[in-house]
Amino acid sequence: MDAGLLEYLIRKLNLSRKDNIIPGGRIHNFRHFMDFPDVFTVRNPRRHAFTHPYLQNQLRVTDVVLKRDIMLHFPYHSFSSIIDLLREAAMDPDVTMIKVTAYRLAQNSKVINALINAVRNGKDVTVILEVRARFDEEANLEWKERLEDEGVKVFLGVPNLKVHAKLCLIKKKAGSGFQQYGFVSTGNLHEKTSEVYSDHCLLTCNRQVMADMNRIFRYLENPKTGPEQLKLCRTLLISPTSMRRELLLMINREIKHAKAKKNASITLKLNSLSDPELIEKLYEAAQAGVEIEMVVRGIFCPMVEGKKLKHHITAVSIVDEYLEHARVLIFHNGGKEKVLISSADWMVRNIDHRIEAAIPIFDKSIKHELKDIIDIQLKDDVKARWHDSALSNNYVSSEGKKKIRSQIEIYHYLHNKLKDK
Repeated sequence: MDAGLLEYLIRKLNLSRKDNIIPGGRIHNFRHFMDFPDVFTVRNPRRHAFTHPYLQNQLRVTDVVLKRDIMLHFPYHSFSSIIDLLREAAMDPDVTMIKVTAYRLAQNSKVINALINAVRNGKDVTVILEVRARFDEEANLEWKERLEDEGVKVFLGVPNLKVHAKLCLIKKKAGSGFQQYGFVSTGNLHEKTSEVYSDHCLLTCNRQVMADMNRIFRYLENPKTGPEQLKLCRTLLISPTSMRRELLLMINREIKHAKAKKNASITLKLNSLSDPELIEKLYEAAQAGVEIEMVVRGIFCPMVEGKKLKHHITAVSIVDEYLEHARVLIFHNGGKEKVLISSADWMVRNIDHRIEAAIPIFDKSIKHELKDIIDIQLKDDVKARWHDSALSNNYVSSEGKKKIRSQIEIYHYLHNKLKDK
């Protein structure tokens, strides 16, 4: 840091030379608190993750995924189902290929162990490893060496584009042809963070989705060919080629409906919202009368009230036991609701400078489930704080009503589905 700037900050922050101003003198990443020794004798009991009802009492996760879409909600649902899916692929004699993107990996990664077993069993295994994952650069380089020693094909992302999409593609023989299946997730292939990060993961064998995944992996394995493969994607929204365009189209559709005096609404769940163009488009939507509700945990740059907004934007941040990490987009779409999960926040870096993927949800019951979860979060009056133009961060309050702590309510909501099955 420039010496003059350092002196200025010391003066403005009322510090002194006795304070710890040595770079690196403080912990930089609270995620590392999870690595501290377990020395606590008294603690609040953590709710245990459970298996998704459609995967209970099933011999193989794969058999279920080949019949229907499954949405896993971490940390409520167990991450073991993902490990089981990869282990089954590693051992299945009909599986010929496994491809995954890896942004962050656990220290003793069961995901990596499954992939290594797969290549030892003769599978063609490819890992797109992002070595610019902040705080995990060194660990990912070590994984690169280990994977390559075992015979896994490792590609280190794309120049000038961080690979942040969470994808898995598996190919297996089926009669005279092949079947493809896999998943698209909002979170990392990381067993440890899956216990404390709130994420969604769609397991699917949808043919259109698999076709797009093949295009994405072809580009990631050979980026010199240019992004033409990404531009061919028809179902997934991909950064940096189609994500911005499609998001603007969906917002414009809501604006059109609102101006025609039809129902129009946008509901967003994000980590951060700072993209200037998308914020301006949300302003335009609010001015047109589109109802906008948001759950944004971190960076939040829009004004939520003002003379130019016909309807105020409702926005809250939820910080609780689990880190709210999922991204969900819900557009009214003239009554034919469009619901997506995404790896991308609405930031310039995610939309224009990363490989990201958003997937539309086709299964009606999963759509309903995601909407219910977002609705619970919008009703949180224990851990939710208002995003307002005054930056007051006041807690949401609803006097005289039953208090709703969304993470506990979501756990009960999903756990009750075990009884309903």
